[in-house]
Amino acid sequence: MTPKQQPWLTTFIALSITWGLSFYFIAVSLQTFSAVGVAVFRNVFGAIALVVWSLVTKQKFVWDKVVWGKIFLLGMLLNAFPGLMFALAEQLLDSSLAGILNATTPLFSVFFITLVFRSESITKSQVFGLALGFVGVLVLFGNLSFSGSNVPLGICLILMATLGYGFSFPYMRKNLANTGYSSTSLATAQLLASVVWLLPLAATQPLMHASLRWQSALSIFVLGALGTGFAYVWNFRVTSIVGSAIASTVTYLSPVVAVIAGWAILHEQIQPSTLIGAAVILFSAAIVQRRIKPENWFRKAN
Repeated sequence: MTPKQQPWLTTFIALSITWGLSFYFIAVSLQTFSAVGVAVFRNVFGAIALVVWSLVTKQKFVWDKVVWGKIFLLGMLLNAFPGLMFALAEQLLDSSLAGILNATTPLFSVFFITLVFRSESITKSQVFGLALGFVGVLVLFGNLSFSGSNVPLGICLILMATLGYGFSFPYMRKNLANTGYSSTSLATAQLLASVVWLLPLAATQPLMHASLRWQSALSIFVLGALGTGFAYVWNFRVTSIVGSAIASTVTYLSPVVAVIAGWAILHEQIQPSTLIGAAVILFSAAIVQRRIKPENWFRKAN
C-alpha cells in the first residue's frame, strides 16, 4: 500500500476535533497558570505521554544527530514558540478570534511551499479551495463580536505563531517524512526538543498566578497529553501521507469544532451564517483534498 493509499481521513478528523477544543482548554488553563506555565506544562505533559507510549509500544528512539538537528528546529517553530504566543494572545483577546486567526496557517503553508521549499505541487483548484476555506472561516464567525484588553497585539502574536506553523508543515514533509522513523518516534523527539527550548523560561518566569483549580489542572493535562502529545503523532502521519498543503487545512475545521462545542456544551446559539460558513469550509476542504475537482465541471461544460 503506497502512502497516498493509506487511510488518513479518520486521523485528520480526530486532529481537527482535538485542536478545535484546544482553545477552550487554553482559556481554562489560564485561570490558574501563566502564559509561560501553559506553554511549559502542555509540552511537558505531551512529552511524558509520548515517552510512556513509546516505551509501551516499543518505538525506536531517534538517535540520528542529523535528524535531531532538524527536529530541534521543528520543536521551536511548531511547539515552543506558537504555544507561548497563543497562551499570551488569549490573555488579550477572545478564544474564538484566536480560532479564526489560526486558520491563516494553510495560507502561510502555501506561501512557503511555493516560494521556499518547492517540494510539493499545488493545483489552481487547491489554491482556490484554500482561499474559499478562509472565507468560510470569516463567515463562520461573522455574527460574533470580539473583545479583549489589547486585540491588535493579540492578533500580531497569533499571526507570528501561524507563520511558524505555516513554515513547519512543508518543512516537516520535506525533511522528516522519509527518515525511517515512525510518527510516534518523531513526535516524541519533537516534544522533548520543545521542552528543552522552554527550560530557560520555566526556570526564570512564574508558572502560576493563582491557586490551583481542578478545572485548570485537568485542562492543562488534556491539552498536553492529547492536544500536544498524541495530536502531533497524528499530524506527522497525515502530513507524511497527503502532504503539508492538505494537512494544514486541519486549522480550517478546528473553528467548526469550536462552534459545535459551544452549542453542545455551553448552549450557545448557532446562527444561519454559522451553518453557511461551516458548509463552505467543508466544501473547501473537499476541494483541497481533491475529493471534489472544480476543473472537471468546466471540462464537462465545454
